[in-house]
Amino acid sequence: MTHTDDKYVSFGFQDIESQKKAGMVQNLFSDVAQKYDLMNDVMSAGLHRLWKDKFVSLLSPNPHKTYLDMAGGTGDIALRIAKKRGTGKGIVVGDLTYNMLEQGLHRKDIFNDDIERICLDAENLPFEDNSFDGYTISYGIRNVTFIDKVLLEAYRTLKSGGKFMCLEFSMPTIPAVKTIYDAYSFNLLPKMGQIISGDSESYRYLAESIRRFPVQQNFMRMMGQAGFKNISHTVLSGGITTIYMGYKISL
Repeated sequence: MTHTDDKYVSFGFQDIESQKKAGMVQNLFSDVAQKYDLMNDVMSAGLHRLWKDKFVSLLSPNPHKTYLDMAGGTGDIALRIAKKRGTGKGIVVGDLTYNMLEQGLHRKDIFNDDIERICLDAENLPFEDNSFDGYTISYGIRNVTFIDKVLLEAYRTLKSGGKFMCLEFSMPTIPAVKTIYDAYSFNLLPKMGQIISGDSESYRYLAESIRRFPVQQNFMRMMGQAGFKNISHTVLSGGITTIYMGYKISL
């Protein structure tokens, strides 16, 4: 079942006209781009680094293969892929927000200059069919207008045998953890955003968008509808975040 004709979509707890969401997301991330990496460290107490390390470890990057990292922002995942495979060549970072990509250009890393950065929309990729061996998207698929369209584009641009991987926030499965997580994300997180980046609303949106994202089984069902096979997921930190994997297997 697709939703690409829906007139209204979620933006946090709001329902907005679908045609407006991309612009609103672009503005949001443009505003927080300069403090984005710092906020990731602060709001996760550094845990995001471990989650991303695990994510790239499961990807098992190969120096002879090509990778597209969508919603790649400042390059956290792309640089980890480059370090694992020993080269930044053959890695493309795509992001809707130019300011996020620009921040990534200033990162000090020996592989940074070899990574290609392109401002583009995950729902309409400019690449030919069967272009990449791996497609990754980390904490970005919540923010797209139509998740199903992004999954179809990921499938289209992957080569046969290619791996799709998604790292995304999810809801804790342990009741006590969920209670603490709710209190933190709706009360403390926006205040931290205001203090560090001067923007509480963007981090309130973050908390709300996590609640509107499909639960694990529903998201994996969407992956299957897009064509992916051998779909699995790995839950981290009591369910706070989840790694999803699937393969393009052409007959």
